Amino acid sequence: MPKISKRGTLMPNSPIRKLVPLAEEAERKGKNIIRLNIGQPDIPTSDKALAAIRNLNVQVIEYSHSAGMESLRRKMAEYYSRHKIDVSYEDILITTGGSEAITLTLLTCLNADDEILVPEPFYANYYSFATSTDVKVVAISSHIEDGFRLPPIEDFEKKITDKTRGIIICNPNNPTGHVYSRQELEQIRDLVLKYDLFLLSDEVYREFVYDDEEFISIMNLEGLENNAILIDSLSKRYSATGLRTGALVTKNKQLRDTALKFCQARLSPPYVGQVAGEAALDSSDQYMDYVFNEYLTRRNFVVETLNKIPGVYCPKPKGAFYVMAKLPVDDAEKFAMWMLEEFDYNGSSVMVAPGAGFYTESNLGKQEIRIAYVINLEKLALGLKCLEKALEAYPYSIKNIKENQKAFLK
Repeated sequence: MPKISKRGTLMPNSPIRKLVPLAEEAERKGKNIIRLNIGQPDIPTSDKALAAIRNLNVQVIEYSHSAGMESLRRKMAEYYSRHKIDVSYEDILITTGGSEAITLTLLTCLNADDEILVPEPFYANYYSFATSTDVKVVAISSHIEDGFRLPPIEDFEKKITDKTRGIIICNPNNPTGHVYSRQELEQIRDLVLKYDLFLLSDEVYREFVYDDEEFISIMNLEGLENNAILIDSLSKRYSATGLRTGALVTKNKQLRDTALKFCQARLSPPYVGQVAGEAALDSSDQYMDYVFNEYLTRRNFVVETLNKIPGVYCPKPKGAFYVMAKLPVDDAEKFAMWMLEEFDYNGSSVMVAPGAGFYTESNLGKQEIRIAYVINLEKLALGLKCLEKALEAYPYSIKNIKENQKAFLK
C-alpha cells in the first residue's frame, strides 16, 4: 500500500471535533447532547446576508477576481474605517474564511521548518495550518490563574532563533477570551521590530469586547506597516459561519502581491459567500447590539454558574464567546469522553472541548475545558447542570478520589 505523506501523518485531530463520534453514538442511543464544544452560534444570521442570498439574480455563478470582489473589498475598507483602522481596499485580499487567510500568510511569509511564536493556549487549528505548511509552532505558555494575560515578553525573546519568522496572536482570544491591552501589544510590537518579524493578528472577534475594555488592532500600532497582517472573518460577527468569507489585510505590498499568487492558484473565494458577506456589512445597529448583548448575558451567566460549582475555577473573559475553566478532575479529556459514553442527567449530557488540545504540550491544560457560550440560556443552563452533576458522579473527580482514599485508609 502506498504511504501517505509525513505531513498528513503529523496533522493533528481537532480537539474541538474529535469527540463528535462519541456524541453521535450517544444521540443514536437516545441521549440529548448539549454541545458546548464548538463556536457555532444559534443567533439568527444577519437578515441582510440572508436576503442577499434569497434575492441573488444571476444566470451564472462565476469566478470572482482572485483577490475578491472589488465592491466587497471597498465596503470592508469602509467598515475598518468606522473602527478606526486605516486601510484601503487594495490592502485587502478576500479569502475562504479566516482559516485560508492564515494558511496563505504562512505560505507567503515562512519557509519550511521556519518557526512562529504563539502564546498558548491558542486556537487549535493554528497548529493544523502550521503543519500543513511545514512551519513549526513554538508556544509560550499563559496561565488560567492570571486570566491568561500575555506571558512576560522575555519568555518570547528566549524562544527566538535564527528560524523565527513571526508571531501570531488572537485578539480577543480564542479559546481564553482575553483582550490584549495596549501595553501588551506594544511589547509585542517592539519585539517584532527588534527582530524584524511578521506579526499576524487574528481579530475576528473584535465586535465582542465587554466591560468597556479597549480593543486595539495591530494596524493601529505605529511602525508595523511592513510587518503586520490582520486576519479577519465575517462568520462570527454576523452569525454566518458557513459563508466562509474572510480576509488577509496588510499594507505590505510585496506580501500582498506574493499572497495573490497563491490566491490565483486557488482561482477565487466563494462567489455566494462574498455576495452575502458584502450585504452583511450593512447589518443594522439594532442587529449588532442584539448580538453583543446576547453574548454578554450568556458570558455573565456561564462564568457565574461555573464558579458556583465546587472545585471549578473560571476567570471572567473580556471578549469573544468562549471561557476556559479548570475542573477538579484528573484528566479533562477522559472526563469529557466519560460524560458522552457513560453519564446522563435526566437523559441529557454535555459535550465540551478538552483544554489540552489548545496547548502544544499534553501535560498542559489537562484539567481545563473550553466552553463556547453560543447557545441560548435555557440550553446553557441544562448543559452546566449536567456538568455539575457529572462532576459529582465522576469516579476520578478530586473529591471522589480523596473520599476513596479516606475509605481505603480506614
